[in-house]
Amino acid sequence: MKKLMRLTLAAALLAGGTAMAAPAFAQDSIYLPNLSYRTGPFAATGIPLMNGQRDYMLMLNARDGGINGVKLGYDECETGYNAEKGVECYEKTKAQAIITQPWSTGITLQVLPKTNVDKIPILAPGYGFSPMGDGKTFQWAFNPPSSYWDGASMILQNISEGNLDNLKGKKIALLHLDAPYGKEPLPLLNSLAEKHGFTVLPVPVGGKEMQNQSAQWLQIRREKPDFVLMWGWGAMNAGALTEAIKTKYPMNQFVGIWWSGHDGDLKQFGEDAKGYRSVSWSFPDSNAPVMQDIKKHVVDAGQSLINKEQGEFDWVFYQRGVTISMMLVEAAKAAQANFNTKAVNAEQLRWGLENLNIDEAKLAELGMTGMIVPFKTSCADHTGHAGGWMIEWDGAKFNKTSDLIVPAREAITPLETAEAAKYAEANKPWPVNTECKM
Repeated sequence: MKKLMRLTLAAALLAGGTAMAAPAFAQDSIYLPNLSYRTGPFAATGIPLMNGQRDYMLMLNARDGGINGVKLGYDECETGYNAEKGVECYEKTKAQAIITQPWSTGITLQVLPKTNVDKIPILAPGYGFSPMGDGKTFQWAFNPPSSYWDGASMILQNISEGNLDNLKGKKIALLHLDAPYGKEPLPLLNSLAEKHGFTVLPVPVGGKEMQNQSAQWLQIRREKPDFVLMWGWGAMNAGALTEAIKTKYPMNQFVGIWWSGHDGDLKQFGEDAKGYRSVSWSFPDSNAPVMQDIKKHVVDAGQSLINKEQGEFDWVFYQRGVTISMMLVEAAKAAQANFNTKAVNAEQLRWGLENLNIDEAKLAELGMTGMIVPFKTSCADHTGHAGGWMIEWDGAKFNKTSDLIVPAREAITPLETAEAAKYAEANKPWPVNTECKM
């Protein structure tokens, strides 16, 4: 393995002259590894997300001593967003881990069959394989608070002004990374296109084409789509914005999934990218109590890895990382309470992830009001399908420009069920939780 990043709390919690004794993951801590990607072509988007996840864990350890007397042993294993390295990281960390956070959809698909054997839950917030929302079939995989199919549904609702029949006769290009992640929305888009009479034009971007998309945008100029939807990541996002601006494609017709709404990308273009939108299930609030606690206990204490000069603390992705670690921590806390134990194991954490209830009251308690859509999971629903907001670039920052948009479950649920069954059949024998009713 090229690089294993041990960002343990033993190294990080030096403030006040105290540190966790090495090794960091003793009986009084729980091991929460993250398959990170701070290197490679996707690093620009990975770094702020990892920083946000890490800083929330550091804050809880510094402010509260962890959760209920147990330190949070956050750790990173560097994958470079490479599936082979991701599997190596999974194998390297699974002996102690009570969770795996694969990040890449490709890594998620590689690890997914292992979960039934290893009994380690996958936490893939807002990414991974959309049918994972079917908790009866994917007992160990979780992708709250919204799936890629939820995201596609929300975007279509927004651009159609709430009525997909308004898209009849229109052409919608899907500019997407030519990888499992980028292909995720196609089953739902194609299904809805057939029903509502619009055309979907897939425009794949290969890994070597991310920074030079001239061929893709030549096709877009020739086809003249009414909207371009972007499933981009890393260097692809900036490459697409460069070409869109160069070709004068209208920004108000260019809409991205939540991984294509990154301040670090948009800041390169400033006013030229004004009007670009992204659907999002999180939204930054640097004045929120939780963010002020992170500032006090981690950033001002010199323990954060953020780029202060770039203003990373205020970014969508950094604060989304905070909300992702919150989900994991709240699942651990729920498991502690239910099983009357402090150092929860992987199976107990799976129960916690299946019983998340992140409602408005919980968000207020955590100091996160408005930073993430409220959602709830169950044994049958491992996503929550909470929806999201549309955010728009004003030339300097993102602003929330819509009320909550809820995905069309009547279109998504049958597809989710069918694709989950297809996956189980292709990978049989595949255990299904027949006792799960709701």
